[in-house]
Amino acid sequence: MNRTATVRAGWEVPAELSARVPAEQRGPGLDRDAVRLLVSRGTRVSHHAFGDLPGLLRAGDLLVVNTSMTLAAAVDAEIGHARVVVHFSTRGDDGRWAVELREPDGRGTTRARAGGPAGTEVRLPGDVRLLLEEPLSRRGARLWWGRASDPDVLGMLRRYGRPVRYSYTNRDQPLPVYLTVFALPSADGSGSAEMPSAARPFTARLVAELVSRGVQFAPVTLHTGVASPEAHEPPYPERFAVTESSARLVEAARAGGGRVIGVGTTAVRAVESAAGPDGVVRAAEGWTGLVVTPERGVRVFDGLLTGLHEPQASHLLMLEAVAGRAAVERGYEEALRERYLWHEFGDVHLLLPEEGGQPETPHAEHCFSNCW
Repeated sequence: MNRTATVRAGWEVPAELSARVPAEQRGPGLDRDAVRLLVSRGTRVSHHAFGDLPGLLRAGDLLVVNTSMTLAAAVDAEIGHARVVVHFSTRGDDGRWAVELREPDGRGTTRARAGGPAGTEVRLPGDVRLLLEEPLSRRGARLWWGRASDPDVLGMLRRYGRPVRYSYTNRDQPLPVYLTVFALPSADGSGSAEMPSAARPFTARLVAELVSRGVQFAPVTLHTGVASPEAHEPPYPERFAVTESSARLVEAARAGGGRVIGVGTTAVRAVESAAGPDGVVRAAEGWTGLVVTPERGVRVFDGLLTGLHEPQASHLLMLEAVAGRAAVERGYEEALRERYLWHEFGDVHLLLPEEGGQPETPHAEHCFSNCW
């Protein structure tokens, strides 16, 4: 069956619901956590401020977070006399990089440019040359494997790169805006082409409050590549790592009756890749091509904290795998009706199990204090 996201027909995201600047830049005295939180328990929906999260979780719950650093992965370049922007997506084991070429338009890079043909030379800053060798996938020529004349691509990105951004945002932002509170430098300097954005609203203060209430955190790593707003392709293979200590935290939470909640689809992909057929999570690292769908299901997670996704995004299949189609459809109906904000600087959605294990009559709750 050719499955795409099932929350797709009959709705679209109005342009005015794109979050154009980070929450902390929308007014004086605001911090990253000044976003709204939509909570789905089955088809029962409630509306909160993100700062309400500690009261929505329980002692013994475990939040799995992605510690990948965001790279300054976009650089200006040239092919012949044409200006292009190169997005460095994923570093391969052989030193090559999966790259995406985009056309600059002064407002962020919105139009993907077909790569190739093989042998095309891209001139990068610092007199570095990038040779396009072959498409990353037979599904299309959006991403290509390329080899740089200087193997220190990460050094070039540190000197000349900027964070990937798209035209729904107002302006370029400095790299720290794209780093979550959980981001840690990796030993080899690797990171994500785009921010693991579900974790962006967390602040150190909020993390401390969660810990004080008995909520635990399990760090994992998945270096995510560039997204595909045009094609809505399934994710490509990405590097991940789940340590022995984090695997033990997951298993201890499950044994103690706590809920395992992924912070972002990347955290879910990493841990589900480390779970065996028996559902037990063990230390693992390497490449994962796993796509979590309702047919495959989830072996580990009880809930998911995530951003709001486009109608045809393959990530919605993961949401369905965690919470079911009815819950996802109902949640997105409410997000549109209540005008939640989309994209990496937008609002977030917490999907939890139905309380008591019984289906709820679809309705929406609204809070009247401490709400956005």
